Amino acid sequence: MDERKIIAKVGGEKEGYLLEFCADGIYLTVYPKDGTGLMFEVSDMRRVLKDFSVSDYDLMAMTDALRKNDGVPVYLGKDFTLPQGYSSQAADEEVDQEALQEHVEYGKVIVEIASDRLSATIRFDVAGKQSIPTAEMIYEALQAKNVRYGINDEAVKEASHTGRPTEVAKGEAPQNGQDAQIIRKFNVGEKGVPVVDEHDRADYKNLNMFLRANKGQVLAERIPHTKGTPGTNVFGDRIMARNGKPKPVPAGKNTIIKDENFVVADMDGQIVDKGSKIDVDPRLEIKGDVCMETGNIDFDGAVTISGNVEAGFVVKAAGDIEIMGMVSAANVEGANIFIKGGVRGMNRGFIKARGDFHASFAENADIEAGGDIFIQDVAMHSTIRAGHRLIMDEGKGQITGGNLAAGEEIRAKCIGNEANVITRLSVGVNPMLQKEYQQVLKEYNEAKKRLEMLNKTLSTLEKIDIKLLPPNKVEQLNSLVRSQFPLAGKVERSEKRLREIDAELQNMQNGRVCVADTMYPGVRLSINSIVKNVQVKESHCTQYVKDDFIMVGAY
Repeated sequence: MDERKIIAKVGGEKEGYLLEFCADGIYLTVYPKDGTGLMFEVSDMRRVLKDFSVSDYDLMAMTDALRKNDGVPVYLGKDFTLPQGYSSQAADEEVDQEALQEHVEYGKVIVEIASDRLSATIRFDVAGKQSIPTAEMIYEALQAKNVRYGINDEAVKEASHTGRPTEVAKGEAPQNGQDAQIIRKFNVGEKGVPVVDEHDRADYKNLNMFLRANKGQVLAERIPHTKGTPGTNVFGDRIMARNGKPKPVPAGKNTIIKDENFVVADMDGQIVDKGSKIDVDPRLEIKGDVCMETGNIDFDGAVTISGNVEAGFVVKAAGDIEIMGMVSAANVEGANIFIKGGVRGMNRGFIKARGDFHASFAENADIEAGGDIFIQDVAMHSTIRAGHRLIMDEGKGQITGGNLAAGEEIRAKCIGNEANVITRLSVGVNPMLQKEYQQVLKEYNEAKKRLEMLNKTLSTLEKIDIKLLPPNKVEQLNSLVRSQFPLAGKVERSEKRLREIDAELQNMQNGRVCVADTMYPGVRLSINSIVKNVQVKESHCTQYVKDDFIMVGAY
């Protein structure tokens, strides 16, 4: 019994029971019934426990002890109160509450505060026969350390029972605000990725090197910053939180801000991401050659190329195209086209300007322009078609060989050469309109032929009783009937366009060829559909039509 640190005793063997009030709780011993001791019922022992203010005890343990009465101590519980002035018969000394405390030696409570002051942990310094400090002692230790916030009462209670190190207080960490974010809505990862065709073959000439934007397209979104939420440490002190950092909306040139947080393209063009700003540039700048490194170019705005366009590559633009180098056997298509270094077509390349075209020279090239064509030095063995004028009166201004046509005028310094090379010139008829007329005429004839065959087939089928046809044949018949309407519409539209082109061609007049220096034999002229083969040198003159004859006038 000594190891239990007995504080007081009630009863004994004579009384038939013994209650021992110890530092760790109360114990009950019921002695064997040998005829000298008293017999106790459960109700008797409950009254005894009540007298000593013992209410929280193990009823099953007490009942089992009364049943066994084997003289073995049984632990009932830890909560009890001795009446003041009570004298234990076994200890034969006066014991009160103060004496009770004096007889128990408790260990030390150590409070450890985390470096961030957001938690407090207790551990116990218990040596020898010292008892685990009570919950009240833990609270006192926390108070002494000024810990007053986030105390966990359940953790304190558990620590007073187990004696294990326990986190008994926890503060609230501050929550910093989120910085504003800019989310780009275009995929930079698509740049430089070759186009894959239907056969899974990569086309390394189409590399998507330039990102394009359409007017109204959302280019970026700003996620606004948020404010921080303050915290509290275990001392009850307020911990300030950092607010998120704002960021401006990266709206640059040719963009607008929508709904405060969206960058929207205000025009078609190239997306130029400068980090803090996102621009839409109507002009695409290629610093170098169009080659394998850039791939083909297909842009909705204007294009500027500081180098050359290598053979086999394509440059297309909705706007103007400016090329500072040469074009070699490449396809170039744009509004107005300027090629400083000239064109070497190698009988493969094709140049098409919807407006005007400018170049220093053209060699074995195929060039077409809806407006005027300006070539500074030479046009050799090339096919050239200008909707209005072909002007070559600057620089050398030499036309040698090839087929050249203009709707209104061809002007050059020299046409042909001493070797009498065949050089064909045609003016007075817009070659673009001629080309379109031939294309529309071809489509018209094909559509008209199909429509005639369709009508003939329907005429034959109309003689058959439709009720006798199987469902699949009826559906085929209905499909044929439906197809005749768009086909008839195409024929009608083609007829109308042919009439319009024919009227424009008939109204064209005053075609002329002007030569500032010499026109050589071998030149074949067609002016307003009147043909002339130049037989002798003709200098400083203008060729024109009068009274269905080609006349020669002053330059």
